[in-house]
Parts: sequence; C-alpha cells; structure tokens
Amino acid sequence: MAARVPAGVSGPAGAQTVRPAAAVRGLTRRFGDRAVLDGLDLVIGRGEFVALLGRSGSGKSTLLRALAGLDDEVEGGLEVDGSVAVAFQEPRLVPWKRVRDNLTLGLTAPDPVSRAEAALAEVGLTDRAGAWPLTLSGGEAQRASLARALVREPGLLLLDEPFSALDALTRITVHRLVLDLWAAHGPAVLLVTHDVDEALLLADRVLVLDDGRVAHEWTVAAPRPRHRDHPGLLTLRAALLTALGVTPEGPA
Repeated sequence: MAARVPAGVSGPAGAQTVRPAAAVRGLTRRFGDRAVLDGLDLVIGRGEFVALLGRSGSGKSTLLRALAGLDDEVEGGLEVDGSVAVAFQEPRLVPWKRVRDNLTLGLTAPDPVSRAEAALAEVGLTDRAGAWPLTLSGGEAQRASLARALVREPGLLLLDEPFSALDALTRITVHRLVLDLWAAHGPAVLLVTHDVDEALLLADRVLVLDDGRVAHEWTVAAPRPRHRDHPGLLTLRAALLTALGVTPEGPA
C-alpha cells in the first residue's frame, strides 16, 4: 500500500523547499499478474497543468484513482500536498439533490451555501442553482461538476476525461472555462485525456504513459490562448501521435 503523506522536499539543514502539489515514486499497481503501473515516477508542481495520454489500458485512470485516494492496493511512494478534488467523465451529480445542494454536500467550510452559489456563478450557472440535475444539459452538468470540485479549493484537481461526452462547440466553451478557473484558483491540474489537441491546447506539460511508466514528456511553451495551427503545436502534435503509435496511415 502506498503511503499518502504531505508532499515536501527538505533542503540543506532540513529547510523546506517549495512543495510540489503531488509526487509519486516507484508507484506500482498490479491486477493479478499484470502491472498496470510499474515503478512510475511523477512530480506535479504547484499550479502546474499537466495532461496525461496513453493507449487504452496504459494506466491513466489507475494513476488518477491512486492520487485521489480511491485505490488502497497501490504500492510505492505517493505524496499529495493539500486536498484533492475530481471531476469525472460523467458529472456524477446526485439526482435527488438540487444543483446547489450537490455542491454543499459534505462541504465543511463556513457558510457552504454562499460558497456554492459563488462557485456556480463562476461557471455561469447562477440561474440553475435550484434545478434538478436531470434537467441540465450535458454542458451544464459538466460545469456543475467543475464547480463542485473547485468549491473545495483543492490543491490538486484531477480531471478524468471530463470533456469527452460534450459536442465540439460546448467542448471549446468548457475548455476556456477550465483555463479561466485554473487561472483564478491556481490548483495543480492533472487532465487524463485521449485527445492530443486538447492536451496541447490546455497543458503546460504533456506526458505519455506506456508499460506502466511515463515514457515520453514534452513541455508546451506556446503562449495562451493557443491555436491548433501554431507551428510549435503542430510539431508537438506529430511527436505525440508517433509516441501513441499513430501514423498518417493509421495506427502502427
């Protein structure tokens, strides 16, 4: 079992350097005889936006679940500084509670209703605070899910393919919203995605998992807001697709 302890690195004479938001060292997760994560090392800086790609079964969601504290069977070192919040592919709103009440559920902060309403205002859902979740559109439900995660002011925000079910236009809108919320609140973000363009448009750093470890890593230096036809992004896109086994003719 991996020990979840506050992240921090001691400098000379025990002085504390800047703590990362999360650090995993030698992280391993086995399912039977198969190691989905195999000695994985990863550090996520405070306020950093990291995108994680990999083929199906490469361990992306397994790593996310470990960081969220949802998997007690992982082995190795796992350190997280501060609280963690997750937004999943499905919004997972409790259907028998109104939208506002979904945000206050389990919230221990003073005046949780005011906190929830402020979070809903940030994602443009003030007029839907009293609505039932099943009456929301897909985009509205995903915005409510983001508000529910951010109302807890996490140090680490985990996004598990939260845009995959959205139509193209709604996805663009929610991408911009995520970047605005990230800039306003400053959490570290780990985005699990299958979309290469999405990773390049959003992240500071893009990782590819393979054989249970981080096999490839790129820093994305293009200024925001980014455009798909930026020359630097086109070069990175080609490198990413090659790392994922995709060629102009199709999968390798």
